[in-house]
Amino acid sequence: MSQASPEPAVIAQVRYENALALFDEFVRATVKHPDAATLRGLERRFAEQVLIQPSYWSQIKSRARQIGERLARQFEQRCRKPIGWMDVPHGDGSPPAVMPLPDDEPPPTSSTPRDDDERFIVGLVLTYYRRHPQKARTRLLDLLGEVLTTPPPKPPPPPSSLPTAADEAQALWLKTQRGVAPLKRKT
Repeated sequence: MSQASPEPAVIAQVRYENALALFDEFVRATVKHPDAATLRGLERRFAEQVLIQPSYWSQIKSRARQIGERLARQFEQRCRKPIGWMDVPHGDGSPPAVMPLPDDEPPPTSSTPRDDDERFIVGLVLTYYRRHPQKARTRLLDLLGEVLTTPPPKPPPPPSSLPTAADEAQALWLKTQRGVAPLKRKT
């Protein structure tokens, strides 16, 4: 006899409560005595940690949005919880279990956003792409194609090959000659 899956309203409530528990855990790990202003900044940072827009996190908190299957797995992965953790009630008062990071997890790469500005741009591009994939792909490739096909500036010559005063004088003389019309011969 197989177990019936929980009602959608029940799973939505469990995921909501677990998301709030993850945020509380994030706050406790980040600051000792948070005030209202600090909390607003932490909400933005928490949203960035779980790779969603701060406005989306606000909608989740206000129950305007529910946490679906894919987002629940994303919360678990980004908060180092075992798969399925978001779907099980953890309201016993004990701190949530933390799944250790795998030893083979790759270190952050040069493509990982390094600051708030880069995270904002990545989020903006992802939002645009998720809403209009084909249009975003075309426009981004056009834009990046312009930037990427422009040849990089030439590096300065090594110190040993810098032009001397005599070379500069010769170059100036040749340039001047090019700008002067030849004299007409008298016939």
